[in-house]
Amino acid sequence: MTDWLEGLDPFALAVIRALLLLVPILVLVPGLIWWERRLLSWMQDRIGPNRVPTLTNAKGRKYRLAGLVQTLFDGLKLFIKEDITPAAIDRKIYFIAPAVALFPAFALGGTMPFGPPEGIWKYLTPVADIDIGILFVLAISSLGVYGVVLAGYASNNKYSLMGGLRASAQLISYELAMGVSLLAIAFAAGSLKMTEFVKTQEAPLWGEFPSFQNWFIFTPFGFVAGVIFFICMVAESNRAPFDLPEAENELIAGYHTEYSSMKFAVFFMGEYAAMFVFSGIFACVFFGGYNVLPVNWGFHAAHAPFGNEAFGLADGANYWLAPAWFLGKTTFFFTVFIWLRATLPRLRYDQLMGLGWKTLLPVAVLNFCLVGVWLILEDMKGARYGWVLALAAGLLVTAVWIAIRNAMPQKTERRKVVLVDPKRAS
Repeated sequence: MTDWLEGLDPFALAVIRALLLLVPILVLVPGLIWWERRLLSWMQDRIGPNRVPTLTNAKGRKYRLAGLVQTLFDGLKLFIKEDITPAAIDRKIYFIAPAVALFPAFALGGTMPFGPPEGIWKYLTPVADIDIGILFVLAISSLGVYGVVLAGYASNNKYSLMGGLRASAQLISYELAMGVSLLAIAFAAGSLKMTEFVKTQEAPLWGEFPSFQNWFIFTPFGFVAGVIFFICMVAESNRAPFDLPEAENELIAGYHTEYSSMKFAVFFMGEYAAMFVFSGIFACVFFGGYNVLPVNWGFHAAHAPFGNEAFGLADGANYWLAPAWFLGKTTFFFTVFIWLRATLPRLRYDQLMGLGWKTLLPVAVLNFCLVGVWLILEDMKGARYGWVLALAAGLLVTAVWIAIRNAMPQKTERRKVVLVDPKRAS
């Protein structure tokens, strides 16, 4: 298989890589929508999709498969239902906007590796291992807002326009903090390539413990950057509690109010695909990418006093099942998106702007400076002396936590309602 891939034309190999990225995302999007609907129904104590499909055997007994095909039928309904196009719109931009919103979701994963850079996987992933990998991610992610803004502008609807303007302001506010947090990781890794990010995390933990991998989330500066990046990627995806561009209580549906049928479905697909790809990027940058656990299996296989064969098998499973581990991590972080939606209320617009400009961006800049001091101390004194900065990292995370608590709507006063007075009832 490796020899066959090596002998392929570079263009054919590039097409295979692109298909290995695009096809799974297209196939998984309906499943992700189903997973969100089922998980939200469980969190909100309701049923959710539970009937389609319903299979009946020869004896008349019915079997329900938890609504697994419900999202496919919903998608089919959207694609064949009547497409209503308003009269007073900018037709060219109106029809282009959904495609512009969908494109970045697929292009984002172009530099994202789902397997090790050796053996068969080096021919299959990533689509393009370019030198400016993380800058490419930032550039493409910022293009996603164009579809939203153009949809709001072309619809000739004040509510839609307001949603598009909100999306553009939100992107500017959180793109800066996201970029600085990722640059801190690039500074520590010494490269902008996503593949180098994952490879750097396979080094000994804190430079002292070769048995474990040094995932960036386990480092002080990496933990701060991870918290900031996760908040920013939720905001970039326009997901709760940052879903102000489509706030139904004041904007009806925001930027896609005037869209229906297939064009609305394209917006929907773009949102879920972007969430999935952002989750994959988060896994690559902070959680070791395709490595299942922060354990150096090869080191244990070579140096463990017993169980060498078991560690060797684990090392082989970590290599051959790398895409499965990567998919598992990505699905987990996608689930956190759903958890946030079921838990947190929507922010007010002033709270949204304040969190981005007054907290996340300053903390990201301080964290970037922290990485510089870390590297200098590590070079001069060794890795262990750099850990005195862990306290500073803890203070930064505490500042972000306090800001998030302050940004959340204040708790309402608890009141006790008595329907029947016990004294009068007796």
